[in-house]
Amino acid sequence: MFSSKRADFGDDFIFGTATASYQIEGGQTDGRGSSIWDTFSATPGNTYNGDTGLIACDHYSRWAEDLDLLSDAGFDAYRFSFSWPRLIPEGTGARNEKGFDFYDRVIDGMLERNIKPYATLYHWDLPSALQDKGGWMNRDIAGWLADYAVEINKRFGDRLAATATINEPWCVAFLSHMLGVHAPGYRDLRAAARASHHVLFAHGTAINALRAEGAKNLGIVLNFEVAQGATGKPEDLAAARLWDGIFNRWYLDGVFKGQYPADVLEKGFGPYMPDGFENDMATVSAPLDWLGVNYYTRGLYAADPSRSVFPIKKVDGPLEKTEMGWEIFPEGLEEILTRIAADYTDIPLAVTENGMAEVEGTDDPRRIAYYDAHLSAVLAAQKRGANVTGYFGWSLLDNFEWAEGYAKRFGLVHVDYDTQKRTPKKSYEAFKMLLTGANQSQVA
Repeated sequence: MFSSKRADFGDDFIFGTATASYQIEGGQTDGRGSSIWDTFSATPGNTYNGDTGLIACDHYSRWAEDLDLLSDAGFDAYRFSFSWPRLIPEGTGARNEKGFDFYDRVIDGMLERNIKPYATLYHWDLPSALQDKGGWMNRDIAGWLADYAVEINKRFGDRLAATATINEPWCVAFLSHMLGVHAPGYRDLRAAARASHHVLFAHGTAINALRAEGAKNLGIVLNFEVAQGATGKPEDLAAARLWDGIFNRWYLDGVFKGQYPADVLEKGFGPYMPDGFENDMATVSAPLDWLGVNYYTRGLYAADPSRSVFPIKKVDGPLEKTEMGWEIFPEGLEEILTRIAADYTDIPLAVTENGMAEVEGTDDPRRIAYYDAHLSAVLAAQKRGANVTGYFGWSLLDNFEWAEGYAKRFGLVHVDYDTQKRTPKKSYEAFKMLLTGANQSQVA
């Protein structure tokens, strides 16, 4: 089990788990519209084994059972996401009341179980109708997201403990428009540059719209990677610094300093940025109440002079790896949290995702060790002055892992995708011990 105790983190520290709508809900009925992940995953070659989120974990039908799992383990909060196409099928315009009713049930179910709802407005399932208009490459998406945010706040805002606008804008913009790994699957420098700005401009526009409505406790969830040089050579250290700019500083500098890193503009994005983007930076850096920090791994980088744009390449590292091939580097979480607190902001920080993919089954000692080490990193960051107020494990359930389909399992709870049976893993029991002092076998 874990070496730390709940009391070590502070009286008001929030423990929770996280999921995302497309990864668990299924339920592509009752008026839900098409999303970019529906079509991307239906396109041969885009996902492992051609897997899609058509059924996923059937959370749309089994949400009460899943909330019971959260409650039974003693979690304080649940980080979930709204499905934009379930609520507003065309992205703008007509509402789908059955979708709003679904989230009424889920949110009320959390409150009945004394679970705090931590909502994410956008976790990658963009309505297809908005992609038809250019999606994140279209500046108008700022208004689309803001209008959607206001509709959510009007219906649910009085019951939400916290709201994040966007999950992992690096994935929304770079992974999906430069590397082509996620929907909509572009590999285009101009598309990536524009999406990288519009995703933050839309975030800030939504924050301002929500503030105007009186919404409270607003933030964004950024993902981070510790970037290190593959060697100590100056050119490799410079490569790591550039990747840090692409992955980390673009979003931190934009949100907290109102500017983008000069090296990222110089080495790639500069000529392709939207005209007058500088005039949007006051909106991009709209004040926040909290920041979500997603962290999984580090990366090693070397210079690659053969590339004219972003002349770097990733190098395989020597550390133990998860089933995703990601190095296990808990020291990086301490580093990221303390860096943010020292260099960017003193607002509360919540670790909104952290976890590992592991092999099939319910006996997962490596996952327990992973969580234990990263929880210790949170405590170390707190001792160094970082205002870390929460921790959300990824994920409650095994689920649709995007391009990896159902081949990678991150859950604290095992899901049999044929029967949808949920079975808590040993890692779930470890959290239950931490949070309640009892494990499943003791109370079964």
